[in-house]
Amino acid sequence: MADEAEDRLGLAEAGPHYHGHRDRLRARFRDAGADAVTDYELLELVLFRALPRRDVKPLAKALIARFGSFAEVIAAPPQRLAEMPGLGDAAITELKIVQAAAQRLARGELRRRTVLSSWSAVLDYCRTAMAFADKEQFRILFLDKRNQLIADEVQQVGTVDHTPVYPREVVKRALELSATAVILVHNHPTTPFRVTLDHAQYR
Repeated sequence: MADEAEDRLGLAEAGPHYHGHRDRLRARFRDAGADAVTDYELLELVLFRALPRRDVKPLAKALIARFGSFAEVIAAPPQRLAEMPGLGDAAITELKIVQAAAQRLARGELRRRTVLSSWSAVLDYCRTAMAFADKEQFRILFLDKRNQLIADEVQQVGTVDHTPVYPREVVKRALELSATAVILVHNHPTTPFRVTLDHAQYR
């Protein structure tokens, strides 16, 4: 009996089985970088803080199965994430923080470049910001005379396959910002990763 009690005590002191998994996963990410972990493992790393007392591997795998990829999970609307059993407000907030951080990084990279000579940066930023939105958005990037980004604004949000555009409002806002050019962007919710860009120059 004493031996059994000691065995149980040893297991209790060792902690839940997933603690060792968390330590190993963190070490692999730290030592080998993001390419060394799969999408669901990266999700696990994000969920660890929000769900410290749960084995989050099954939840991470379920999220990937439901939405398709790490990027699609992060970009999913909060109301759809809330439909997942076991995913509460704290975990959803963690996912949205990661999405916001990715958008800030992409925007910062875009601001450091001459936009019109960096179309790949524009596309990367727009995909990060809106590719997985569940409704069509009409977004405007306002540029100065050096083709640097002045502002990035979502002017309209429509339905899954349509959003209204009001040219007068586009011109009005461009004049307010003293923009000399604009890039007009809209996404395609039915075709993730696809965004459409148009460029207009003011004289």
